[in-house]
Amino acid sequence: MRVLVSGASGFVGSAVCRRLRERGDAVEQLVRGGGDGVLWDPKTGRFDSAAAAGADAIVHLAGESVFSGRWNEERKAAIRESRVAGTRLLAEGLARLERPPRVIACASAIGFYGDRGDAKQTEADPPGRGFLAEVCRDWESACEPAVKRGIRVANLRIGLVLSAQGGALRKMLPVFRLGLGGRVGDGRQWISWITLDDLVRIVEQVLFDDALAGAVNAVAPHPVRNGEFTQALARVLGRPAVLPVPAFALRLALGEMADELLLSGTRAVPKRLSERGFRFEHAEIEAALHALLKD
Repeated sequence: MRVLVSGASGFVGSAVCRRLRERGDAVEQLVRGGGDGVLWDPKTGRFDSAAAAGADAIVHLAGESVFSGRWNEERKAAIRESRVAGTRLLAEGLARLERPPRVIACASAIGFYGDRGDAKQTEADPPGRGFLAEVCRDWESACEPAVKRGIRVANLRIGLVLSAQGGALRKMLPVFRLGLGGRVGDGRQWISWITLDDLVRIVEQVLFDDALAGAVNAVAPHPVRNGEFTQALARVLGRPAVLPVPAFALRLALGEMADELLLSGTRAVPKRLSERGFRFEHAEIEAALHALLKD
């Protein structure tokens, strides 16, 4: 296939591109200007849809990081617009093509559900409350022009992506290896997680499985509480995890961002993927961490 990928140089995007090229697919980047690829620039509203003509599939992963700096109104606007405006620009441009792509795998996040306590969240559940829930709702809605054009769109509600080579786990490792790690807040908030390898395989399945359209929870089948996660990581590393991070300190340092990203949780489960027979290589957190950190 000819596949266009946004966010191709990122943590997840680079792994997806590598996997598709290994399969023999022709992979091209959606770029904001300069270098090889198809021009797509949400800030200026430019998208070279003519250059995208003939693509079989789109993997849309681009978006401003939610972790890069304390939130203020400017940061929140950038987070929202990078997802909503960027996705709408892409969806509208692709919808105008005489021969649009067959499928779009569009990133979203489990933040869609907000903090629902201990309730399990499947793809049938409505959006929650809060900034991230509103962003995810509008992010997915921005795909509507493509859906109306008859393009199959799968909105991947991605959880915490685990890899020793990048993302949150890589940032945690130095602290936990020193024995200075511990739970966040009371440690009871749920973490819906997925290894990078399994996420790449989910993207691959979405591109080829015509039954996967709409919301798809891209998470492992067994979410864990924050306290369970930190204890599992400590055991795998052979270190204690006895220094909790108090909630008040996080709120003082990070404000709203602390409550939305660190002190709340979502217990999402991959109902759609399970129904389609997807087999996770890493389904349990401690075994997954062992596999990721075995070297």
